[in-house]
Amino acid sequence: MIALNDIPPAEPGTVPGATLGPQVFAFDELAEADRIAAWLREALARRLHRRGLVVALSGGIDSSVSAALAVRALGADKVFGLLMPERDSSDSSTERGRTLAAHLGIAHEVFDISPALQALGCYARRDEAIRRVFAQYGEGWRNKIVIAGGLERGLNYFKLVVADPAGALHEQRLPLREYLQIVAATNFKQRVRKTLDYFHADRLNYAVVGTPNRLEYDQGFFVKLGDGAADVKPIAHLYKTQVYAMARALCLPEVICTALPTTDTYTLPQGQDEFYFALPYAQMDLALWAVDHAVPAGALAAALGVSAERAERVVADIGAKRRAAAYLHASAETLLGMGPAAMRDRRPR
Repeated sequence: MIALNDIPPAEPGTVPGATLGPQVFAFDELAEADRIAAWLREALARRLHRRGLVVALSGGIDSSVSAALAVRALGADKVFGLLMPERDSSDSSTERGRTLAAHLGIAHEVFDISPALQALGCYARRDEAIRRVFAQYGEGWRNKIVIAGGLERGLNYFKLVVADPAGALHEQRLPLREYLQIVAATNFKQRVRKTLDYFHADRLNYAVVGTPNRLEYDQGFFVKLGDGAADVKPIAHLYKTQVYAMARALCLPEVICTALPTTDTYTLPQGQDEFYFALPYAQMDLALWAVDHAVPAGALAAALGVSAERAERVVADIGAKRRAAAYLHASAETLLGMGPAAMRDRRPR
């Protein structure tokens, strides 16, 4: 996997507060596309020993750029696309996925995972938890979870927002038990999709492409053993801003280049910043870049147009999410190579 720090840091002294802005993400998109393509070829040939790549196409910017890079590396005949809608996902997402597959000329399959999710209890378990908060929730209602609190001098917490059949919105703070059950149930979606990714990868002797950008990878915006599972993650070192720039450089369809980031998981429209991030992606990218390059919070505040106190809370939130993401990135614990003495050294003191 390309390391997160592969993009060289700015030269010391080039990022005082006044110059911190979108220009820090400027790079040679086509040269980087060629570098990623070369790395993909090398990874498949020398380490993974696979013949091609499977990419799950969500219709979003990240999976689209990842698929385009896969084609750049191997050619369209060695890339297989999977579109896996379910009853809560947007029809427009599937249509964008179809458009992208046709544009790239790759073989692809559309597979509705709703029956599998129904059988696993995804929807029933989610709705059971929702009804413990809104007893009237039922047929014709819609839902989403939104994050709150963290930037208002408090800890992050989550609210459940539902719309009744007439369209009226209702919201309540989510108790921990209900929050965990709703998230656990919706995580079935990413894990079922990954099962299909690996079915086709095994069938074709291909490797599976993971599609997180740097912001998502760093901050843990993925499901462990769901969309976090992959053999290669070709854009994990690119900020979301750079992924959009790469899409245009690779001449992807306009409907892809202008697609807004969404979770496409809940039945109400939901942006990624509503569900997880403290700010919209362009500002979050800048905040993460500032943290990565030790830019003071005061300079970040000036660049974002917010108070120094708010910038400090954004930085603190990045740190908190990095700590939480450590579990998501971790491999399984084992006793391999650890004798009794090593175990004693690891005991809490």
